[in-house]
Amino acid sequence: MSLGKLMKQAAKMQQQMEQIQASLATRTVEATSGGGAVKAVAKCDGSIASIKIDPQALNPSDVQIVEDMILTAVNQALAQAKEISNTEMGKATAGFSLPGM
Repeated sequence: MSLGKLMKQAAKMQQQMEQIQASLATRTVEATSGGGAVKAVAKCDGSIASIKIDPQALNPSDVQIVEDMILTAVNQALAQAKEISNTEMGKATAGFSLPGM
């Protein structure tokens, strides 16, 4: 493969990755825990968009339980977002390999 062709492929892949990243920044997933008492919405770029807590779950004596539900929902949402991101980025890099990598 010529260097020129390799450079064109790399530029095309870079453009595709930028488009995918822009798309992932607007795509969201959500996860719940505690039977829906806590809902976390994550963007597929790895950031958290929102967290909703059912007021019924806010009993001061249950703070630890609510904190655990928040962690569970956030981690599940981020895991889903990461999976989608990896899948989409994998599409852009499929078939492209650099020697020695």
